[in-house]
Amino acid sequence: MNHNLVECLKAVKQKTPLVHAITNYVTVNDCANILLAAGASPAMCEAADEVFEFSQIANALYLNLGTLTKEQEMAVYLATRGASLKRTPIILDPVACGAIPRKKATIERLCNFGQFTVIKGNLGEIKALAGIEAKVRGVDSLDEGEDGLEACQKLAREYGCVVSATGKTDIVTDGQRSCLIENGTEMLTRITGAGCMVGALVAGFCGANNDAFLATTAALLTMALAGELAQQTPGGELPGTFRAHLIDQISLINDELIQKRGRVQWL
Repeated sequence: MNHNLVECLKAVKQKTPLVHAITNYVTVNDCANILLAAGASPAMCEAADEVFEFSQIANALYLNLGTLTKEQEMAVYLATRGASLKRTPIILDPVACGAIPRKKATIERLCNFGQFTVIKGNLGEIKALAGIEAKVRGVDSLDEGEDGLEACQKLAREYGCVVSATGKTDIVTDGQRSCLIENGTEMLTRITGAGCMVGALVAGFCGANNDAFLATTAALLTMALAGELAQQTPGGELPGTFRAHLIDQISLINDELIQKRGRVQWL
């Protein structure tokens, strides 16, 4: 099955999908750069009087609720509606929804404007959305992973979309097909924004591929492999150096690395 993930990566580089990102101000630059490194084209458009039209020319919409201002809240509603009218993939990153009730309320209202293609979060966020007790600390998940696959499958069926939970082992499911990604490194937890960056990558891959399950899996595997390779570079055990090398390694992921180093368990 890894050959399908290779094709997903090739499609991103060949099609250069335009990703409309409304994301948090802590990681907006990281999301833009990681998309560029992968071969996509980022547009960080969040003005409420621009997003409805812009979302209709983009190839994917990435919604990150990390630092949700009132302006952004209006923007995500309008962008979701615009993208929905064009059947553009919509990727939701429900940052801190397990800790801040307002985030869950916003997500519930968003469902009136369009349907999500992918929900990507850490396990605590996914469990919180699925109505399962989760252990969280702010934007971080403290969950050890029990019942993670079941929680993702439950949420995927409830929302009718692909669901991904990132962690020591990443989980991807559409409610029927599922897989576990066993690549990665602890260094991804030592920098700000790794989750946001992979969410942006998911949007880029979905913008270039029709199968959201395979596209999401390919995006998460690309990030995990880049993390492993960045850690192995000189100075890669230091957070600042690792961060810079991570973006470099994203640009270097290719079919050979996916085939040889990708550890994906298809369920």
